[in-house]
Amino acid sequence: MDGIDKTIKRFGSMSALARALNLSGYQVVQQWVANGRVPAEHCVRIEELTSGAIRCEELNDRVKWCVVRNSAARNVGPPPPCA
Repeated sequence: MDGIDKTIKRFGSMSALARALNLSGYQVVQQWVANGRVPAEHCVRIEELTSGAIRCEELNDRVKWCVVRNSAARNVGPPPPCA
């Protein structure tokens, strides 16, 4: 089961996930399923709502999440390289 499917299952439905993220409707989530990934701008919120049970890395593998996390944690200068 991929991250999107896990997320939908955790929230109970595409509609419930859309509501939790204040999206216009389940069709947005349906498009994520079709694309095979969640847009980066929603990944962090999903991770927060699931208390880290579903990680950003599971939702979108095109983003270097270690860089995003390092930048947010340091908030100064370039982030250190990812391990």
